[in-house]
Amino acid sequence: MIRYALRCDHGHAFESWFQSSAAYDSQHKRGLVACPACDSTKVEKAIMAPRIARKGKSRSAPEPVAAPAEDSASTSLVMAPQERELLSKLKELRDHVLKNADNVGNKFPDEARKMHYGDIEHRAIYGEATTEEARALIDEGVEVAPLPILPGDRN
Repeated sequence: MIRYALRCDHGHAFESWFQSSAAYDSQHKRGLVACPACDSTKVEKAIMAPRIARKGKSRSAPEPVAAPAEDSASTSLVMAPQERELLSKLKELRDHVLKNADNVGNKFPDEARKMHYGDIEHRAIYGEATTEEARALIDEGVEVAPLPILPGDRN
């Protein structure tokens, strides 16, 4: 997965995740990448600082695919009204998942596969998976998505 900082022709800045840079290029070419604030499909990549892992840190540690986080009401960001509204909707989405889905913890990859292949009944779940586990699920056609990590969640 790759995250891009994007900007529409109306100046709205936002981020989005793509399976690869080729997936972004394909979706952009077909007009499928749209600004969440104004629905403009005239979107360009914005300048973004690279994410560099610190020496000695392994990226294979479990990352939340859908894990609970602290309330971020004390976040002190300066945001445009559209960004505040988007942040509110993302928090609402995450809270809905946490309230209505079963937390299967680190068994998430196994449970998601069992549902995908019909071994167990479908239900809403969330839990944890490593980056490699999440990629393997996506490669198998299992529909998974990370829950949004909001500003203040990791403070």
